[in-house]
Amino acid sequence: MITNTDKQQVRLKKKIEKYFISTAPYLKEGFCPTKNLLATTLDKWSLLCVFNLGYYEVLRFNELKKNIDGISSRMLAVTLKKLEGYDIVERKVYPEIPPKVEYSLTKFGFELSDKIIDLSNWFMDNSKSLR
Repeated sequence: MITNTDKQQVRLKKKIEKYFISTAPYLKEGFCPTKNLLATTLDKWSLLCVFNLGYYEVLRFNELKKNIDGISSRMLAVTLKKLEGYDIVERKVYPEIPPKVEYSLTKFGFELSDKIIDLSNWFMDNSKSLR
């Protein structure tokens, strides 16, 4: 008799197989297309930036800094630049003096933040290490 657990394992194996087939050209070159993106977005400061921008939609640098307790200006700048490089955050500069700069999530950033929230909620609901 096949159990639900057996079905889940088969489904997971098929997903993993499909993933490895689709990423095989990258993996042969020693590059994993998701590793750097996940490492970038799942660190402490990046998560807080993404969640803040997902909630408030558009924030200026100092507004974002006020919302993220403990982050230095330098770390925020480095984090935003990294997220911008992965097309998660968009930086819009207005030609004013002093310059006005606003940050927001890209379409990809919104979709990614939705997935990260689901993953975070799943983790909070199921992790025994949090109890």
